[in-house]
Amino acid sequence: MAGPAKDTKITQEQVALTPAEMAKDLLVTFLLALAILGPLVGLRTTSGSGTLILEYRPLWAFGMVAAVVAVRLLSLLYGMGKMAAQGRAAPQTAALATAKAKTAIDWGKFLAPTLLVLAVALPFIAMLFPQMERRIVDLGILVLTYVMLGWGLNVVVGLAGLLDLGYVAFYAVGAYSYGLLATRYFPAWFGEGILPWAFFVTLPIAGILAALWGMILGFPVLRLRGDYLAIVTLAFGEIIRIVLINWMDFTGGPNGVSGIPRPSFFGLPFDDSPGGFAATFGLSPKPIQRIVFLYYVILVLALITNYVTMKLRKLPIGRAWEALREDEIACRSLGINTTNTKLTAFAIGAMFAGFAGSFFATRQGFISPESFNFLESATILAIVVLGGLGSQIGVVAAAVVIVGFFEVFREMNFLKAILPEGFDPVQLRMLAVGLAMVLIMRWKPRGLVTSRDPTVYLKEKKAVSADLVGEGHG
Repeated sequence: MAGPAKDTKITQEQVALTPAEMAKDLLVTFLLALAILGPLVGLRTTSGSGTLILEYRPLWAFGMVAAVVAVRLLSLLYGMGKMAAQGRAAPQTAALATAKAKTAIDWGKFLAPTLLVLAVALPFIAMLFPQMERRIVDLGILVLTYVMLGWGLNVVVGLAGLLDLGYVAFYAVGAYSYGLLATRYFPAWFGEGILPWAFFVTLPIAGILAALWGMILGFPVLRLRGDYLAIVTLAFGEIIRIVLINWMDFTGGPNGVSGIPRPSFFGLPFDDSPGGFAATFGLSPKPIQRIVFLYYVILVLALITNYVTMKLRKLPIGRAWEALREDEIACRSLGINTTNTKLTAFAIGAMFAGFAGSFFATRQGFISPESFNFLESATILAIVVLGGLGSQIGVVAAAVVIVGFFEVFREMNFLKAILPEGFDPVQLRMLAVGLAMVLIMRWKPRGLVTSRDPTVYLKEKKAVSADLVGEGHG
């Protein structure tokens, strides 16, 4: 609930440190960074003469340790300067925080339509760069997939306050639902003629099956909160992955499912046949046509996810989610059925993951358990947290930052000329993403977008700053 701004916690950076204390802090930082980065960066194994050779890279290790110490020093100086400035200035009031939130929301009203126009026009913008057209559209598909997954998880984590570390399990359920139905069961039941329509027929089925598994997960965790809930959901995600690996007869095991049908333009395949998409519309067949169609499919699915989520927030179930997030005991005292509230949050979030998984399967044409490991859950959760819990536009911004960092390093081949021989710039992706997460959490602890547009208001609609909203532990 909104209330006066509280600023009772004072961190070490907000206290004026003496030179000795600062030197001690930097020494501890140096030792910790050396202990972590020394083995990871300073040592490297290479194969040669039928054995592994240990290669030492002290300059790389000490260079990264020095960078960490430098960032820590700047952080200390910035914290001391900020504390001094706060001591000279008047304390921030609730009215000032609310005014800042209103300004951010006003900007958001213009930002969201602008991003939508850019998303719709992206394939046409990519045509201006023929050599990179497919890469740009593929990156757009990847970002939109994570945006859709982030919006789905935002229902569970951002609105209901339920920390879910096994969200990738529902993603896998959707993917395997489409893969198995389209390759094994639909041809046996309806013949090969159903294959051009398999994606559109399977999409709602994949969502329903994922929602069912979301409810199955919801029942065991009804009485769990916080860390215990996170552990159980993490275990659920791993159980699903292990079942996919070991159930050879049904899932194909580690070999996965191959030969998954590509989507068609409502029955028109993207090939050079007389009844194909290109021939029907008098176009020359090109592979990019299928990629662009996939882009608009995931764009529509993501927009549907956003629309449904925003509508649900204004319904009683959406307000029940937010009440559960703030305080479960108070939620029960209001007569809200917390059992149904949690189950609906898990089911609806899982349904959107099932839709995204079905799209992933038809886009890749091949799925395996390795595509649904814990790293995927961690990435989606990071997008939600870094974007700002409960913020739709924040999820978009975080997905662009995180997924963009992953892909930018694929294009940095020029670094191979200055990096040691055999060192691939792609190996720096996780380091860059981790550094970006640290900087965002340092700069914006509550996420990139911290303002909230209230779901329910009395007489006047006032923006609420996230700094004035309690953090729930549902």
